[in-house]
Amino acid sequence: MRRISSIVLAGMVLVGLPFAARAATSTSCTPRLLVLSAFPAELGKILSAADFETTPPVKSDDGREFYVRTLEGKPVIMALTGIGPVNARTTTQDAFATFDPNGLGCISGVVFSGVAGAGGGSRIGDVTVPDQWTQDNGTTWVPTNRRMRQTAKAVAPTVKLEQTTPLGDPACACVDPDAVQTVTFPYVPQVRLHGNGSTTDPFGGHAAPCLQHGGDLAGCEPCPASLHALPDPGRFVTGMEGIADPGFFLGIFAPAPAPPSGVTYVAADEETAAAGQIAKDHATPFIAFRAISDGTADPLMLPGFPAQFFVYKQLAADNAAAMTLAFVRAWT
Repeated sequence: MRRISSIVLAGMVLVGLPFAARAATSTSCTPRLLVLSAFPAELGKILSAADFETTPPVKSDDGREFYVRTLEGKPVIMALTGIGPVNARTTTQDAFATFDPNGLGCISGVVFSGVAGAGGGSRIGDVTVPDQWTQDNGTTWVPTNRRMRQTAKAVAPTVKLEQTTPLGDPACACVDPDAVQTVTFPYVPQVRLHGNGSTTDPFGGHAAPCLQHGGDLAGCEPCPASLHALPDPGRFVTGMEGIADPGFFLGIFAPAPAPPSGVTYVAADEETAAAGQIAKDHATPFIAFRAISDGTADPLMLPGFPAQFFVYKQLAADNAAAMTLAFVRAWT
């Protein structure tokens, strides 16, 4: 079993404007960073930091939701991809099809913010910024953008990373996830530049489902938006049907493959390389900030994933978000 796939089982972006038709006929646009996360706890802090707007999210042709906002003074598009590489790939493709169908550079860069499993000396709470990502265990690589990495290196010393775990907001009730503190680590997490990242697919090529109002892990909407989402029984039924598909269970309990000889990973997740490949296909700069939620020592001596993930995912998500916000502020 690896990463968040099993947790979806245990735990189990709003009507948009018809933007796609307008984008397809446009000859100009405002370049925007595309900021992605997989599940609500990862995007909540970032979306909450954006300028408040009443504009509903834009929907792609297949119903995926994108929040067009201003973040740290910069124009951005934010979205939840959903968990797993199939969802990450599809959402990133939808973003380019919706906002930049003519290849005008309307999406100026892709940034992925979220949590990951540990590797290569990384510790819980640390934010990793790998140089490259693989989704086939080191056979091929998707490089991150050199200038983006330089910006990340420049802002890293200014970012305050948390060392005490917040309780989080599991029900997506818009409770401040930092309101209740729990465990304090004996070290201050750091931003760890360089190294390799690995993306695996425990869903066997299937798209992992989400559930409307499904909380900060299995939900379909970011927590700040979920309270305003109208009930959609069809979406709930679709999510439940997804976990009933026998193919959904293939590979869930299999361990991640060991890296090939001579290769180490500083972070392991289920989305980044898939989204990065789409950015590469569109010749668009790409970077990922993945904070460690599990897979290494912790003060409670928990038995690894998924126990550590449940306790430390909000700490990791918040630290990745802090690095993402600093990066967006500095990126030009």
